[in-house]
Amino acid sequence: MTDTHLPPGDTTRARPSRVQLFATCLVDRFFPGVGHATVAALERAGVEVHVPVDQTCCGQPAFNGGFTDEAAAMARHTIDVLLQSPDPVVVPSGSCADMIVNRYPELLAGDPMYGPKARELASRTWELTQFLVDVMGTTDPGGHTNARLAYHASCHGLRGLGLRDAPRQLLAAATGGSCADLPDAETCCGFGGLFAIKMASVSTAMLHSKLDAIERSGAERVVATDVSCLMHIGGGLRRRGSRVRATHIAEVIAGLGDE
Repeated sequence: MTDTHLPPGDTTRARPSRVQLFATCLVDRFFPGVGHATVAALERAGVEVHVPVDQTCCGQPAFNGGFTDEAAAMARHTIDVLLQSPDPVVVPSGSCADMIVNRYPELLAGDPMYGPKARELASRTWELTQFLVDVMGTTDPGGHTNARLAYHASCHGLRGLGLRDAPRQLLAAATGGSCADLPDAETCCGFGGLFAIKMASVSTAMLHSKLDAIERSGAERVVATDVSCLMHIGGGLRRRGSRVRATHIAEVIAGLGDE
């Protein structure tokens, strides 16, 4: 099995022709359209997409809640499922990708069998926009929109994976470079998974600040790489009666964002 993690711009290795989609729980249960858009974007980039049928939660909620044994069990299951194929794994979520890439090797470091497997899986797991830009060399995914967009940088992708340039490059291509300037674009929206439940008042205050910034930007849509943030932000916008919509980046780059 080969390591498909390439430095940005490295074209010395053949681009993969097939990938595995790790859909994530929220996409599977609540935002299936994002899953379809992810497949469409990947196919447009020239790869065949397979969805392993036995995949389930990556274990991040349990891990964040301190239930490391339960998280490790889910990590082992996910590793077993995804290592059945040598194909790269693509995840339309910075938080779940961060769990596989960074937390699995930490969580299973003392496991003589699954520690090496966790590192192998981590080496060929990619967040969607990173895969398109850094692996496939895609700068214009083909989807275009006339809507004025603002980009919110989700925390796990930004801070865990260093996900900064790839989403912006793809959105610049999709909009002709006309994205709105979102104030404090890299500030947390307040979701944070269990944080929004355990620290609801703080989470709500952070959300209100984010919504204020989105509405000041003049954007018609706020775009992110994680449906978790978009669920939080979108719910807040609807409760305000705002006309701004929350959209996953896959829907924009697949040309489905205006539907």
